[in-house]
Amino acid sequence: MPSTGFVQVDAFADEPFRGNPAAVVVLDGPADEAWMQSVACEMNLSETAFCHPSDTYGGSGTAEWNLRWFTPVSEVDLCGHATLATAHVLVSEHEITGEIGFHTRSGRLAAVAGDYGIRLDLPVDVIKACGVTQRMSDAVGTAVVAAGRGATDLLLEVGMAAEVRQCSPDIGIIGELAPRGVIVTSVCDDQQDVDVVSRFFAPNEGIMEDPVTGSAHTTLAAWWAPRLGSTFRAQQASARGGEMDVELVGGRVHLTSRAVTVARGMLLA
Repeated sequence: MPSTGFVQVDAFADEPFRGNPAAVVVLDGPADEAWMQSVACEMNLSETAFCHPSDTYGGSGTAEWNLRWFTPVSEVDLCGHATLATAHVLVSEHEITGEIGFHTRSGRLAAVAGDYGIRLDLPVDVIKACGVTQRMSDAVGTAVVAAGRGATDLLLEVGMAAEVRQCSPDIGIIGELAPRGVIVTSVCDDQQDVDVVSRFFAPNEGIMEDPVTGSAHTTLAAWWAPRLGSTFRAQQASARGGEMDVELVGGRVHLTSRAVTVARGMLLA
């Protein structure tokens, strides 16, 4: 394969070295799956995104792209931060305007850039409450007060934001509790401009702790909207940290935030 450019972006952040880094590779057409997985392993970021123009018609005035996401060990069905990063690259590096449609394993997603940042349109995760067990509390090292299961993740609610920020999870137990990962969350009671705080651990995807996880917020939207209202401000309290506005709109979730380009390079293999 000839040399191929890539861009590294910090998503869900308005300054470098915060948010969640993702590599974005813009291609002319489909690429070999094994090559994409190898590139993602080489990048060693939580996600590497690959996109190319799509022949699928998305509606008047939209740019349509096929999009896939890979962790260092596997392809995933949905990744919010790498979608935000891809939209940022298409707008800033390729002068794409208007709505951008992404055709993915999770159906058609959309992104629109404006003065407010970039708004993603993602499918909501259907979450069902489940019983709390001692194993759940053992997994996160603090008392769990409520729990719910989404399509691939287990959500654990704890009593205070400090417990989310300070929890030291047992990664071995975390990996046993859900197919993909565990979301730890609470109402944010220690910061006035944030409504919900969370962290996300996904050892089964090769990610001990994800800095900021867009897809987890499609679960958090379903969990918190009945109590906080359809719109709220969310913070993921990893070491890097990141924020976004979350809005539940029927069966969709709108995530609005920003992204920053931090590096450009060439793949030579």
